[in-house]
Amino acid sequence: MSNCQHCIARQFNSMNSLTKEELKHISQCKKDKVYKKGDVVFNEGYVLNGVYCVRSGICKLTKLNANGNEQTVKLLGVGDLIGQRSIISNDKTNLSAVALNDLELCFVPKQEILKGLQNNRDFSLDVLQHMAHDLKDIEEDLVNMAQKSVKQRLSKTLLYIHKSFGTDQDGYLNAMLSREDYANIVGTATESAIRILSQFKKDGYISTSGKHIKIEDYEGLKKLNTL
Repeated sequence: MSNCQHCIARQFNSMNSLTKEELKHISQCKKDKVYKKGDVVFNEGYVLNGVYCVRSGICKLTKLNANGNEQTVKLLGVGDLIGQRSIISNDKTNLSAVALNDLELCFVPKQEILKGLQNNRDFSLDVLQHMAHDLKDIEEDLVNMAQKSVKQRLSKTLLYIHKSFGTDQDGYLNAMLSREDYANIVGTATESAIRILSQFKKDGYISTSGKHIKIEDYEGLKKLNTL
């Protein structure tokens, strides 16, 4: 079992504001969970009894649309917390969480999170700031959907994935998404995403190997967002 006090992942989230004693207690209460690629962590409409912290791997949050198709809404990596909004609001989950690749999570019981919110002002403020940041991201996504072209949204998504999740030893993006995933994230048809990625490849912005994508011209992709 990992120790929260020495965990690198918590440096990236609200739990970094907890005291040593609080972290020690959480270490004794939490559970380590491992998921394989494609495993479901929880589904929409699930009642969460705790918060998940990503120790390693990538998790995708998805939503079923009116046609019953799965739409990728957000990607989460090391240090991200999953489910804190549902815990605080007491709402059922409105998204599903699925392992994009091999995933290690730490599950912290609900009562420990609520205890920290009640007793630790710094932790409460940090949680609020993270939730405010999430709301800002949602607002920016809505603006991008309305004002940016599909090509610009797709280039921005590639840059985000590169920055957030890095690359493997061969330079390919660690987050290996299907063309349908890319289409869902930017809000377009799969055929359109495939066509634009092919054009990016032709223009030398990216190279591919199966589903793997490597960014060859980072600055070029950035310039597409300012056109």
